Amino acid sequence: MKKQKNYSNESALSDEFTEKNNILYSKIAKGYDILIKVLPIWNNWNSHAIPHIEGKRVLEVSFGTGLLLSKYASNYETFGIDYNPKMVEIAKKNIRDKGISAQLLQGNVESLPYNSNSFDTVLNTMAFTGYPDSLKAMSELNRVLKPGGKLIMVDINFPKNMNILGMLLTKFWILLGDVIRDMEKVFNHFDLDYTDKEIGGFGSVHLYIATKSSKEVITQQID
Repeated sequence: MKKQKNYSNESALSDEFTEKNNILYSKIAKGYDILIKVLPIWNNWNSHAIPHIEGKRVLEVSFGTGLLLSKYASNYETFGIDYNPKMVEIAKKNIRDKGISAQLLQGNVESLPYNSNSFDTVLNTMAFTGYPDSLKAMSELNRVLKPGGKLIMVDINFPKNMNILGMLLTKFWILLGDVIRDMEKVFNHFDLDYTDKEIGGFGSVHLYIATKSSKEVITQQID
């Protein structure tokens, strides 16, 4: 049988999808915080994002309990937002215990409380597959990013060569509730130039680095 990249049916999702995940993460928040601290493979995947951070102002969307954020926040003017209140609470404690300063808020990726063109870099790791509407989410990530800025994402998708282990791992994440999209279509919809590098999980873990067009800045300079 020919292997296929059967992407998730996003149109079948609703607001209940987000709230269901929110309830789940509220229940497991403390255990989740402990688990990701002791799982080196998870940390290694997400840490691939750090070397690509550029500029002074950085936003991390869906930071969880703040493990990745705590590794870079002291070097930048750092902001963060996460949908789950318990995750925000734990993350604030974690960075406070390390003497790190960052402005962390509770909020929804589909309605970010920041001005347009505000950040040099936006980070989003192991989270995009948990959003019910990829275009609404990407629209906001793109909106708050400065022209010429970087959007750095780490997430699950099918391996490019469709090897058996990578395909099985991706399908396992789907069974857990993750929404797997054709990211080429998502990035192209917003005219984002991007690279896609497989960094683990037999090709099922991807590092995306997208750049927002700087045409807006050039137009302003000409005017």
